[in-house]
Amino acid sequence: MKEKVLLGIFFLSGWHTFSTCLPRQYHYVAEPKTWTEAQSYCREKYTDLATIDNMEEMNQLINTVLSSDYYGDVWIGLHDVVDWRWSFSDASYYPVGGADYRNWDTWTDNEPDFGSGQFCVNIGDNGGWWDDDCTTSYPFICYKGTTMMDPKFLVVNDRMNWPSAQRYCRENYIDLASVRNQTENLEIQKLVPKRDWAWIGLYRGPPSRWSDGSNSSFTYWEKPPNPMTNKIQCAAALWKSFKWRAVPCTNRYPFVCYSFPVQMKQVFKLKVKPEDSSVDLTDPAVKADILLKLQDRLKDQGVTGVVLKWREQPDGKVFHKEEKSPDEKEKKKLQEKCEL
Repeated sequence: MKEKVLLGIFFLSGWHTFSTCLPRQYHYVAEPKTWTEAQSYCREKYTDLATIDNMEEMNQLINTVLSSDYYGDVWIGLHDVVDWRWSFSDASYYPVGGADYRNWDTWTDNEPDFGSGQFCVNIGDNGGWWDDDCTTSYPFICYKGTTMMDPKFLVVNDRMNWPSAQRYCRENYIDLASVRNQTENLEIQKLVPKRDWAWIGLYRGPPSRWSDGSNSSFTYWEKPPNPMTNKIQCAAALWKSFKWRAVPCTNRYPFVCYSFPVQMKQVFKLKVKPEDSSVDLTDPAVKADILLKLQDRLKDQGVTGVVLKWREQPDGKVFHKEEKSPDEKEKKKLQEKCEL
């Protein structure tokens, strides 16, 4: 479970638009590594594992590998993830762990079964959850906020597919229902029509992602990821055709990194305030999660082609606790005296 971190103040001094038109340069690395090891190497030595935007870049990557007289599979930066998300994305709505509550149905012992196209979630009249085809029509549960007299959830009996249900709830209430705990699940279960199912707000995010967070939609699959698996898969380019196939990320292959001919570097100061005081900001997983949130924030502003990395201070640390100024300390002492 990822730890939740509230980004307090995001200083972007000297903010400017980053160029996204710089041509990539590809670099073949002959040492066989797992996908994760290759990713770490590329981020340390270059920019990241290879991202490919079009066939021209694909041909450039192929020529880079063949010029090294290597004839075998290579890792590129595409990987497949299982990422369940709530339609209502306001982080303040979810207590610690609340966004990760799940109540998959146990009747068949294999939910979610990751069937083809089953990227949206409904709840049955028994309270169990099922992944299902987003184009199927069901009643649905909306979240309408909290009031003293009215319940915060309501059922809409008009049958709609998941995207239409989401749009209806957002236009008329707040969003499709999120379920944060067993109490809410029981509350919503009572609204589900007898012997039927109803959409809730959980859905599976885009399964394939580029290591650098790029939104490139270019694909060159020979064997795409299997949608009926909950295992993370990574993309390797086959040497015979250089078309891609999804394979276990623990396989060991040479790999291709990329860099830009001229990279524009800038340092930003960032204040981070954890929602939970127990969050360890020195944990590599927590630091990686913060970078992912910042990358998403940049994408929302239309900024792509940017790679974020932490910059260590001379003492080897990334974060330092903010010290109060002498004036603030004196003010606190006076306040404590007044309270005595």
